[in-house]
Amino acid sequence: MEGQLKIPRHVAIIMDGNGRWAKSKGMPRNYGHVQGAKMVEVVCQAAYDMGIEYLTVYAFSTENWNRPKDEVDALMKLLGTYMSNCLKTAKKNNMCVKVIGDKTGLSEDMQRRIAQLEEATKDYDGLHFQVALNYGGRDEIRRAVAGLARRVEEGTLKADDITEEMIGNALDTEGIPDPDLMIRTCNELRISNFLLWQLAYTEFYFTEVPWPEFDGEELRKAVEAYTKRDRRFGLVKEP
Repeated sequence: MEGQLKIPRHVAIIMDGNGRWAKSKGMPRNYGHVQGAKMVEVVCQAAYDMGIEYLTVYAFSTENWNRPKDEVDALMKLLGTYMSNCLKTAKKNNMCVKVIGDKTGLSEDMQRRIAQLEEATKDYDGLHFQVALNYGGRDEIRRAVAGLARRVEEGTLKADDITEEMIGNALDTEGIPDPDLMIRTCNELRISNFLLWQLAYTEFYFTEVPWPEFDGEELRKAVEAYTKRDRRFGLVKEP
């Protein structure tokens, strides 16, 4: 705990407002995405300095493929560059990086970069940083259920023996604790198919600040709001 702050173990962020922020500056949407990518490193460092152990960001959803092709192409190029640059950042900050989502829907080059990044950082024990890429909460649950269904078909699992824990372990976030705090920027008040299973008991924080302006001080404000929450799970109060 830092000062009087109650530090969440896991923070998830929907990074919204890149395009609107760029438009407000008289710039193209892709400019906002570039500036937003730069802010990821700033927030990762701030999270680590505060004592947050896990940080998950929503980088590209399964629905984002419906955006204009030139914007999608630019985003994919930016994300590919980020995956390569993240190797240096991860090494400097002892950061373990994992990509969640349906990687099979990405290009071979992107899959290669992701594999290299995950392999190179797997033993780092600083901040655990998850990037949701080609990710959708419903699709994640569908893939998890399909995997369990195959085990039932093979006769290695009985349908009545399936537990919530087994479903959780079949998700992309296996081994990662559920988020304590979910932040969404740019004043959008929805979760947009993000971590649907994992957010069951998560505290939500919404801010008008667009992602390219969401720095370490804004993260602190979110944690301060979280600190004031009286969290209860059913009838059991969080210790």
